[in-house]
Amino acid sequence: MKITKFAEPIILGLLLSLATPGCKHHEPPITHFDDKKGSLSGPGPGGTIGEGPGVSALSDEAIASGLKAGPGHPGWNKDRETFQADTVHFAYDSSVIRAEDKSKVAAVADYLKGNPGAAVEIEGHCDERGTDEYNRALGERRALALREEVARLGIDPNRVDTISYGRDRRVDMGSTEAAHRKNRRGEFVLLTPPK
Repeated sequence: MKITKFAEPIILGLLLSLATPGCKHHEPPITHFDDKKGSLSGPGPGGTIGEGPGVSALSDEAIASGLKAGPGHPGWNKDRETFQADTVHFAYDSSVIRAEDKSKVAAVADYLKGNPGAAVEIEGHCDERGTDEYNRALGERRALALREEVARLGIDPNRVDTISYGRDRRVDMGSTEAAHRKNRRGEFVLLTPPK
């Protein structure tokens, strides 16, 4: 078979592109929930977290007041005391739930199973390091990781709201590693219907 001079560079380019191993770094996917259907969906187009079904675009106003995701329960009563002991803490720059904190998530799921009229809001928080934008995104990933774990334990994702406060609501204003550990957290807030 004779290859024309025009086709030769094209074929050579295709062969080289197939033979060259890729070195593109991708973040591990975070599963998002499609709130309208209650089903899971992966990252959006191009593997970008924060795009695709179930993830809505956020206005500057929403970002300023904290990133929100989930169906929302406006007007519901918020109780911060019930799940106070179930606060989950995260490693630096991580949204992975540690093995020792999974029992706290299970306790929240068990409570919700026993109280089918209740819902929960999960708040994602960070320490002071990093930019506001980065910390809001990290807080969102932490809240979504907890939401996914609660859903895995049998709770309808439509009963779970998430919000990221980034570094805006630190519990310890210090700059020590001990303070940072306290601030890298996910908090559960019990939501009950208005009376």
